[in-house]
Amino acid sequence: MHILVVEDHRRIAEFLRKGLEEEGFSVQTLGDGPAALDELLGGGPDACVLDVMLPGMDGFEVLRRARQGGATAPVLLLSARAGIEDRVRGLELGADDYLPKPFAFEELVARLRALLRRGAGAPGTLAYADLTMDLVRRRALRAGREIVLTPREWQLLELFLRRPEIVLSRAVIGQSVFGLDFDPGTNVVDVYVGYLRRKVHALGPPLIRTVRGAGYVLRRGEAFA
Repeated sequence: MHILVVEDHRRIAEFLRKGLEEEGFSVQTLGDGPAALDELLGGGPDACVLDVMLPGMDGFEVLRRARQGGATAPVLLLSARAGIEDRVRGLELGADDYLPKPFAFEELVARLRALLRRGAGAPGTLAYADLTMDLVRRRALRAGREIVLTPREWQLLELFLRRPEIVLSRAVIGQSVFGLDFDPGTNVVDVYVGYLRRKVHALGPPLIRTVRGAGYVLRRGEAFA
C-alpha cells in the first residue's frame, strides 16, 4: 500500500516515513499544499496522511479541491488544532478521520489500516459491508441489487460511505448534504435518513444506525462482523 504523507515539519515527516515503512507501507512525503493536491488528483496514493497547517494551501483547502476533483483516496487529517469546529470542518470537507497532535504513532497506524480496509475497492467506488457505490456510473448496489436514489439520498449515502463507523451529527449531515440552505431547526436530516434507511434496509440487515443524542452512523451488525 502506498501512503502519501503531507507534512511541512521535516522531523515529523521523516518520523512518519520511517515508521510507516517499518510497518510495511510504501511512503511518499510532501511538504506543501499544491503538491499534495496534484498528487491526490493524480490518483497516486492508496491513502493520505494530511496535515492541516501547510504552506501554499492549507490541508482543508487541499481536501476540498481534491474531493471536488474526484479524488477518493482515504484521508487522515492531522492537526494541532483539536477543537470540535476544526474536526467537524474536516469531516464536512471529505476527511475520513481526524487525529489531533500530539498523537501516538500506534494509533495513527491503527486508524490508517482501518481506513484502508474500509476504502478497499475498485477505483471510483466506495464500499462497506455489502453496500457499494460506483461514483463513475452513478449506481448504488446492495448485495448486487441496485438501489434507486434521489440526488439528496445519493449525497447522503456517499457521505456515510466516505466515513463509515464514524458517528455523524445532524449538523454535519445537514451542512454536507444541504449546504448553506440547511436550517438546523428542521427535521429534514431525520426525514432523509429515514428515506435512505428504508431503501438500504429493504435489501439486507440494518447498516444505518441511530446514536441517540449524537446522530447517525454506518456500522455493521453481527452478520457482517
